[in-house]
Amino acid sequence: MVGLKEELLKSIWHAFTALDLDRSGKVSKSQLKVLSHNLCTVLNVPHDPVALEEHFRDDDEGPVSNQGYMPYLNKFILEKVQGNFDKVEFNRMCWTLCAKKNLSKSPLLISDEDAFKVWVIFNFLSEDKYPLIIVPEEIEYLLKKLTEAMGAGWQQEQFDRYKIALNTSREGLSAWELIDLVGSGQFSKGMDRQTVSMAINEVFNELILDVLKQALPDKDGKKCLFLIKCHDKSFEISASDKKKKQEWIQAIQTTVNLLRAGSPPPHKAARQKRKELRQKLLAEQEELERQMKELQTANENKQKELETVRKQLEAAAARAAEEEKKRLQTQVELQDRFSLELEREKMVRQKMEEQVAQKSSELEQYLQRVRELEEMYKQLQEALEDEKQARQDEETVRRLQARLLEEESAKRAELEKWHLQQQQTIQMTEAEKQELENQRMIKEQALQVAMQQLEQLELERKEALEQYEEVKKKLETAANNTKSWKDKVAHHEGLIRLIEPGSKNPHLITNWGPAAFTEAELEQRQKSWKGKKATSE
Repeated sequence: MVGLKEELLKSIWHAFTALDLDRSGKVSKSQLKVLSHNLCTVLNVPHDPVALEEHFRDDDEGPVSNQGYMPYLNKFILEKVQGNFDKVEFNRMCWTLCAKKNLSKSPLLISDEDAFKVWVIFNFLSEDKYPLIIVPEEIEYLLKKLTEAMGAGWQQEQFDRYKIALNTSREGLSAWELIDLVGSGQFSKGMDRQTVSMAINEVFNELILDVLKQALPDKDGKKCLFLIKCHDKSFEISASDKKKKQEWIQAIQTTVNLLRAGSPPPHKAARQKRKELRQKLLAEQEELERQMKELQTANENKQKELETVRKQLEAAAARAAEEEKKRLQTQVELQDRFSLELEREKMVRQKMEEQVAQKSSELEQYLQRVRELEEMYKQLQEALEDEKQARQDEETVRRLQARLLEEESAKRAELEKWHLQQQQTIQMTEAEKQELENQRMIKEQALQVAMQQLEQLELERKEALEQYEEVKKKLETAANNTKSWKDKVAHHEGLIRLIEPGSKNPHLITNWGPAAFTEAELEQRQKSWKGKKATSE
């Protein structure tokens, strides 16, 4: 029913626009009442004038627009349509309202009845948007059908030229422009009015009345007869030849199959496919146009960027020329300056070479002094080792002398003890005197032995003392050698310090210049020497 509603709306739209005499988009309510009554009559729908008054009760002062009339039309008329009406009568009623106003005044090669049929075909083939137009593809389809029905040949080149001229000015034709095109005979030259009328009628029957095949029943015919049996009656049809007979049988079979399947007629299905194809092509064309616009926009942006780059390059070239001029001028100035700098550098280099030669000589002297100082330090180390060894020998002799002194003291104490005992023994009795004499003799002998041992110890002490004196002399000699080497080292250290970086701490001044040691180091060394000297004494 949706497709039927859309087809009905197209014819009603023509009637509504015909009633809009001043082209304001609105129609008076009295005219809409008449239109609504006529529509209800031809569509077999009960008319309700009260509903119309109720629907437009707030619009009494003026006419009603198409947008205002559509809700009423849909609700009270179109939704009640059942399909039990005469399509031709419905279209003729709408045609009657709009034909007189819109038909061309120039003479046409077709009758008013043929113009009416072309108008109905237009509504069938037009696009589903308002205002209604028929696109070039559908115009080509209609003209081909008419040419085929007239038995003429299709002139594709002629239509292509017409299509090009049409596309340059508009998207398609209105109903009245299509009637003028068919009535002008532009695509039916050489055909009489009757042939064109029969072709229009045949296409009208096929597209509007869903007639797949047309012929006149002929019971008197003697060849190519066939019988169509229905529930209530039968039809006997004759064809001019076997080919026409087969075409009839095929058309009847196709009609039966379509009715059984509930499918639309082939021309309606083909129309739907053509619309879907056009919508697809339109969508693709719109997408292509969108892409082209994007490309054009991108191209324009790119052109702008290129123009900007060109201007930048020109500006850069101008700046480069100016920079080159400045560079050449600067280069000349730099060359002059470079020549002066080169001469100055040569003089500085000569001075530097002289200073380097002098520094090299001083470095060589410094290295020689360092080597001499290293040799002196080596000899000083050997002297210190000799001094250390002499002190060790002195310590050994001192310990030996102390041990001998201890033994001598012990012997002296023992002799004194024995002498005391001897004195005590003399004071004893005579009886004991002999015995004590004997003991004295024994002790005297022992004392003699002890005296001999004491003398031996005294001799050994003297020898030890001599060895001690000898070692002491060696120690003094080593100390003198050490002092001599230290003086030499100090002398060389003073010479080395003459070419070393200065120290932040104050230094002592010697006969040879700044000392190689600080005052604290000198005090530490003096304490060390005094300690060693006290130990040796």
